[in-house]
Amino acid sequence: MSLSRRHFLRNSAATTLAFSGLSVLAACQSRTPDGQGYFNQVDVLGDLQADPQGLFDLPRGFSYDVISTAGQPMSDGLVVPGDFDGMACFQKADGRIVLVRNHELRIGDAEKTPFGLDNAGLDLIDRSRVHDWDENGNPHIGGTSHIVLDPETLAVEDEYLSLVGTINNCAGGPTPWGSWLTCEETETNAGPDAGVEHGYVFEVPAEATGLVEPVPLKAMGRFRHEAVAIDPRTLIAYETEDQYGRALFYRFLPNVPGQLVEGGQLQALAVRGRPGLDVRNWEGTSIQPGEWVDVEWVDLDDPEAPNADLAARGIAAGAAHFTRGEGIWWGENECYFACTDGGPEHLGQIWRYQPSPAEGEAGEAASPGRLQLFFESSDAAVMDKCDNLCVAPWGDLIVVEDGDEDQYIRGVTPNGEVYTIGRNAASGPDGQKSEICGPCFSPDGSTLFFNVQRYPGRTFAVRGPWPARSS
Repeated sequence: MSLSRRHFLRNSAATTLAFSGLSVLAACQSRTPDGQGYFNQVDVLGDLQADPQGLFDLPRGFSYDVISTAGQPMSDGLVVPGDFDGMACFQKADGRIVLVRNHELRIGDAEKTPFGLDNAGLDLIDRSRVHDWDENGNPHIGGTSHIVLDPETLAVEDEYLSLVGTINNCAGGPTPWGSWLTCEETETNAGPDAGVEHGYVFEVPAEATGLVEPVPLKAMGRFRHEAVAIDPRTLIAYETEDQYGRALFYRFLPNVPGQLVEGGQLQALAVRGRPGLDVRNWEGTSIQPGEWVDVEWVDLDDPEAPNADLAARGIAAGAAHFTRGEGIWWGENECYFACTDGGPEHLGQIWRYQPSPAEGEAGEAASPGRLQLFFESSDAAVMDKCDNLCVAPWGDLIVVEDGDEDQYIRGVTPNGEVYTIGRNAASGPDGQKSEICGPCFSPDGSTLFFNVQRYPGRTFAVRGPWPARSS
């Protein structure tokens, strides 16, 4: 099956039909297994079982494969770069599947470079495809890699670098036309460390067979990007900002739908009738869990923001005041996005946005889009700093954590009840636990892929008795 918009629409519709109930932090009785540090508010997959290999704990009946590890050789002669992050899975025209994976790297992470000792691997690539260098001639090493898999055996058939020269590629999002939008989580200025400004979105086709030409999508804004989701109905893009304490939720109206490089209008979400509303819920509660509010959108001028002030300008113009926007994923006529340290306990929020029937058009004001605080954590054992997320084939949210201690994969039901899917069992040299990133499912829904970012960095594929889709 080709990487078509029809395929994207079908899968989007199949993922979130079940999200129709009121979504609040459930008051059901928690289940706490002996010796475990997590709560299951609802029993969906059962308790986690200790992994004999000490890598990743899963419920009974589930198994994993490690399909890629940082530092290993790739088929293009380079080595797998480190610091894995956001990721999406696509089906190629030849039937194979491909993962497009981010690498959240800076120049200072030289030991995690794809080019090996003394950058010897630079001789294997077209240097004109490196987006940026420092003044000493060292390439920036953030970017993306491709992993091409047999869909049945999960055998790696090809692995190669597909974008390089960017900085801190955190998350991103798939497009309906078959590409990955990779986002720089930085506002690095041109100077000794960089030849150009950074803080942009770049597009990488899933069908790319090597390094792509790096083109920053400047009209989508320059800020500390986290992730992007595209509404397959309108082809409007929605973006999150991972800025501590002060962030916006963005909308990008493209001049040419499906061609982001052609520019467009960047906007920020505002709560109708409550300009500049602080929705972090840090000091008092401005929006209750489960509450819906109508929204409007504020135009943002000068999206390249040389003074790194988009959020400040947006809030002054009436935009809602979020914090640390993280993963975002589109479902059936709605999207979900996480704010890692939102809520009174700073343990995280998950928001739900439903667009207007006339989204981005003249009649939008008469039937506005609306925003819901879908989930807000008050207990780290239930959810600790939600980060990347996606929607499962059976209709639940899949959420990974970037907390202070153990790192879990959680499921969240349409009723806002949380259960645990897995735990990173491996530790770094000083006992630290790496965050989990980039959850996504294979096109047939049988396999959950995700990354453990560090120590050393691994991409996992998990199969097992996933829940059946509810009617």
